[in-house]
Parts: sequence; structure tokens; C-alpha cells
Amino acid sequence: MHISKTRFGTLPDQSQADLYTLGNNDISIKITNYGGIITGIWTPNSEGKPENIVCGFDKLEHYLSNEYLGSYPYFGAIIGRFGNRIADGKLKIEGENYQLAINNGANHLHGGNVGFDRRLFEAEIIEKENLVGVKLSYLSPDGEENYPGNLKVTCIYTLNQLNELTIQYYAETDKPTVVNLTNHTYFNLTAFRENVMNHELELAATRMTEMVEQIPTGKIVPVVATVFDFNTPRKLGDAGLAFGYDDNFVFDNNGALEHVGCLCEKTSGRKVEIYTTQPGMQLYTGYWIPELIINGQKKFGKYSGVALETQHFPDSVHHKKFPTTLLKPGEIYDECTVYKFITE
Repeated sequence: MHISKTRFGTLPDQSQADLYTLGNNDISIKITNYGGIITGIWTPNSEGKPENIVCGFDKLEHYLSNEYLGSYPYFGAIIGRFGNRIADGKLKIEGENYQLAINNGANHLHGGNVGFDRRLFEAEIIEKENLVGVKLSYLSPDGEENYPGNLKVTCIYTLNQLNELTIQYYAETDKPTVVNLTNHTYFNLTAFRENVMNHELELAATRMTEMVEQIPTGKIVPVVATVFDFNTPRKLGDAGLAFGYDDNFVFDNNGALEHVGCLCEKTSGRKVEIYTTQPGMQLYTGYWIPELIINGQKKFGKYSGVALETQHFPDSVHHKKFPTTLLKPGEIYDECTVYKFITE
């Protein structure tokens, strides 16, 4: 196991972002404390060739560019305070109304205009015998993006000898608030030779949240015998959906860390197994990922990556029957997701 730290770049306020490389004998993962972004994951294919399998950049300047932010896909970032959408940006906590930013159609998305994905975290290296990682910490002040409460957030990324990337999220508040943290990494197991529509996905989800224009109706509906049924592996492109998938699936793990899915791609021999304590996962096949010119070359574009965002449900602040995202003083937000990388 090994870990190293290098300078990643300078932010507009002249603060410095760093890049942490976590590695073992098989894989290498790069993470910056700017936005907690996973910038790259190198895993071997069936012939033993290591390649990057996630959407990201090797320079900070690309994450800051107007071209990237203009069609912002949140590559690899920590999302918060509230991942996914809140209808009309309206939030009510203990009788108090809060109007959040409207930054996605008529709704609030991924924490607002400047979410955790664009904040600089304090970082601390973790080194143990069979594990390396980085502990990222951020204090979101009361009123940031109009959310109530001083929120202390900790995100711990670790890599072990079993090729498991574990993401642990913790949060504490001094005032009732809402929290829904996730990671927005996009995977492409072909290392971008093809798009992701031939990737096969299996999910331990028999239900999903019914959605109208990306906002839940409040109903939990069955997926069996529909295009949303991944209980047996199916290709992401098989359904022929006009915009692909951007949907929240419901797990029955009751807060325990359980195996909930597997993404695989046969030509590369790569697999990613997913374990989580979270009650749901947003499957997004990346229809709106922009095509960018990076170092003179076209990169990314529609369906170039698939995001597997373990989370609490979208707009759960307006649906009492959904798992709560309310966090009160004295409580600890505690969620965990594991991505295990396998090559056959």
C-alpha cells in the first residue's frame, strides 16, 4: 500500500489544492481536496493493462473552466449539503421556511450554486498496514447556500488490499438541518474506447421512486418486468430510452452495509461491485455530459460515463414516508459506500 501528495493547482482565491494518490499492487486512485473529487481510477483490464475508468481531469484548471462549469456534470465530486433535487428549492424545518437556490430548471440541485463539490476541504493522510486513505473535513457555516446550521462534514476515502474503495461520510450540526451526501463519480469500464450503453448492470432493487420531471411523486413503485428491472443483469442501452436513465432505485438494506449492485463490461473484463448503507441509488447514464476539448482533443460527451450515486431519495424533505434526511444537534450523520474493483 502506498500514498503520496502533490500540488494540484491554485484556486481563484490563491488557496492551494492538493492531489492524493492511493495505491496498491493492482490499482491507483487520485483524489483532490478540492470538492473531494476523485480525478482518476486506474484498474487493469483482462490483459493486465491499467487504464483510467472514470471521468476526470489531470489538471485543476479544467475543473475551473467556464466550458466545464457551463454544462456542469460534477465529475467525481462530493455532493452536498443535499444531493439530488429539492422541488422548487423550498425547505421547511421545524416551522421555519428556507428558500434555496434554483439551479436546475425549477428546482434546487446538489447543494446549490456553490455546493461541497466546489469547496476546499482540509485533508489528512491515513496510512495503515493494509489500508491508505485521506480524511477530508469541511465546516459549512450557518446560512451557506441558505441552509441552516453550522455543519461539520467529514469524508474519508480509503483503499485496501482487496481493491475496495470505501467512502465514509459523517456530519454533525448545531441546528436542525438536512443532509444527503453522495459521490458523483462516472464510470466507463472500457476506459473510454466506447460509451457505457453496453455496460451491464445488476441491482438488488425491486422498487424505485416514481418521478415526474425528475421530482418524486411520493409513490414507491415496483420495477419488475419494466425497463427499470435490473434484478438480472441487463445492458444500459437495451431499453432504448430517449435520454437514458436518471432514476432513483430503492434498496431494502435498512441502513446495513450490503451488496446492492454490480456494473460490468465484458470486453475489458472489469467489474465494479457496489455496497452501501444508503437507502437508494441514482442511476444516471450521462445523457447531458458535455463534449469538451481537453489539450486539443475531444473528450467525454453523451453516455461517456455512468454515475452510481448512493443516496437518500430526491426531494425527501417533502415526503414524510421517505427515509429522513433531517439531522439534529447531538445526532451524527453516518453513511458508507464501497466500490470494489474486480478484473476477470
